[in-house]
Amino acid sequence: MSAKRIADLRKKMRAENLDGMVITHLDHVRYLCGYTGTNGLLLIGPRNANFFTDFRYTDQAKKQVKGANVHIATKGDLIAVLKKYPGFNVNNMKYGYSEEYLNVAGYKKLEQVLPDAVFVGADKVLADMGWVKESAELNHIKKAVEISDVAFERILQIIAPGVRERELAAELEYQMMMLGSEKPAFETIVASGYRSAMPHGVASDKKVKKGEFITFDFGATVNGYVSDITRTVVVGKATSRQKKIYNIVLRAQLAGIKKVKAGLSGKNVDAVCRKIIARAGYGKNFGHGTGHGIGYFIHLGPRVSFQSEDKLKVNNVITIEPGIYLSGWGGVRIEDDVVVTKNGCKVLNKAEKKLLEL
Repeated sequence: MSAKRIADLRKKMRAENLDGMVITHLDHVRYLCGYTGTNGLLLIGPRNANFFTDFRYTDQAKKQVKGANVHIATKGDLIAVLKKYPGFNVNNMKYGYSEEYLNVAGYKKLEQVLPDAVFVGADKVLADMGWVKESAELNHIKKAVEISDVAFERILQIIAPGVRERELAAELEYQMMMLGSEKPAFETIVASGYRSAMPHGVASDKKVKKGEFITFDFGATVNGYVSDITRTVVVGKATSRQKKIYNIVLRAQLAGIKKVKAGLSGKNVDAVCRKIIARAGYGKNFGHGTGHGIGYFIHLGPRVSFQSEDKLKVNNVITIEPGIYLSGWGGVRIEDDVVVTKNGCKVLNKAEKKLLEL
């Protein structure tokens, strides 16, 4: 499979008149050749691919890397190692690199090490890599979703006034690890009370209080592939206002899921969710996109936002996650991972979505 992925990338390189690609981001490296270590560089040329790492990963690289020749450096600076391979330093050879993930220092080092080559930003070549999932990738994501669903059910047992957000986040992550997750998909969000109005309110030392919303946004990782789920609950009995806001968001989320199908743009799906929230009078309180693709990154395409022209394709996996956030009071977000099909989508999450009063 790695050889096919590299071959597919090489076709895109040719379309952009590139002779090679320097892949430095480790998630890209893992997707293309299977390597899971923390130091690696993949250089894809017109006819072959070469992978570089340091001595610490000798056995791991030889076992994991597929579709590329493995080179072991004596030092950890892998860009500097390229200087030892004059075949890469060909006059006017045109290499692409990711402007998003290679910093300025790395770019300058490439120019110094391979002075006769030409380097151009080529994020376009990597742009839709991994958007459409193979069956094995779908299985990994489904397992990650299953883990996050079960972990959420377990965390419900310890939610009570006085527990700290950090304690809930730690327990969630522990449960996911015990269920088979490699690591959290991203920094776990646990935001209670007024903090639930913060879409990215990562867990703090705040203690949960009776009558508050708690928003959980978290995910598991299986073989490098992630899940991304959000649920909002109430500690104790919900007020009429809490029920109202929650039900608006739930209607919007369900409508967005119903709208999803191959061929539509991300903008089309976003509009359905946004319209419901806006008509209820909370349009200004929904300030982010409806969703995004997931896979070997937590944020891949296609994007699902009011600006997105990305077209949905069969076997994209996207999130549907509208929300309403009222500063100083609280907020609600509900999120599922769905697989796009020809005529709709399949919701992967099974965790309860009715408003839970704990």
